[in-house]
Amino acid sequence: MSESRLKIFTGNSNRPLAEEICRSIGEPLGEATVTSFPDGESFVKINENVRGQDVFIIQSTCPPTNHNLVELLIMIDAARRASAQRITAVLPFYGYARQDRKDQPRVPITAKLVANLLVAAGATRILTMDLHSQQIQGFFDIPVDHLFASPVFFEHFAKMKTENLVVCSPDVGGMKMAAAYADIMGVGLALVAKKRKSATKVEAINVVGEVAGCDVLLVDDITETAGTLIAAAKILREHGARSIRAAVSHCILNELAIERLKNGLIDELITTNSTPVKPDGLPVTVLSIASLLGQAIQRINTNESVTSLFRVKGF
Repeated sequence: MSESRLKIFTGNSNRPLAEEICRSIGEPLGEATVTSFPDGESFVKINENVRGQDVFIIQSTCPPTNHNLVELLIMIDAARRASAQRITAVLPFYGYARQDRKDQPRVPITAKLVANLLVAAGATRILTMDLHSQQIQGFFDIPVDHLFASPVFFEHFAKMKTENLVVCSPDVGGMKMAAAYADIMGVGLALVAKKRKSATKVEAINVVGEVAGCDVLLVDDITETAGTLIAAAKILREHGARSIRAAVSHCILNELAIERLKNGLIDELITTNSTPVKPDGLPVTVLSIASLLGQAIQRINTNESVTSLFRVKGF
């Protein structure tokens, strides 16, 4: 079978990222009409021939989450009905990922529901980055290429001049990620124990590890209200941390998060453009994952391995 032609399309969730991905690999962004009817229903029309083509649809399911998710499902369905040979849903940010288990009675597992919806719509492959938990890959019965933003972060960290650096997890759940960062960077490791009081309020209880006089790097996969990060930063300051930076793969900053970041407890928040982020005077540095995703798209199209994309430069 001859290699199928690469076609890349995007919804409206993060068009600048899709355009940057296409520029990084020298491919044009496909023409598609993605709008809404007056009643709010999404309308999609692919304006190019995709019959027998290898189609990639880029769409982060960030706010407005439900709208962007349905937009993605409709685009996949349109490509399937237009006889695309293979349809890869590219989700730089996979929404609903935190509801990945039943931790209370009578609650859904929406991470699995979204997986079912993507497959039912016609996706034959998934490309995503920094899922909230690794087990979500098992919710799919189609291939999942799971990338990590860590190589992009490490390239940034290699340029930083810091002494006595300590990597810290803001909660127990992120300990594995923090340990991996500390191991690769060859630095110390710490942990903040927390208690969540509500969806927006978090209380830090204790710090495990030595942080006095150190430059602390908090690592996490997602922040919305910045509650976990700010609670961790507060107790780290109380324990003598000299400076505090946070590296977070996905930032969905609401008004509450913006107010919290203005208080100065965190010196710098480093994130990626997996979702649209506007620093607006906040101490936020946005790193691009366009090249990483672009290389993955090329390798999937040519049936090559994506393993080399996990290699870290500078450490």
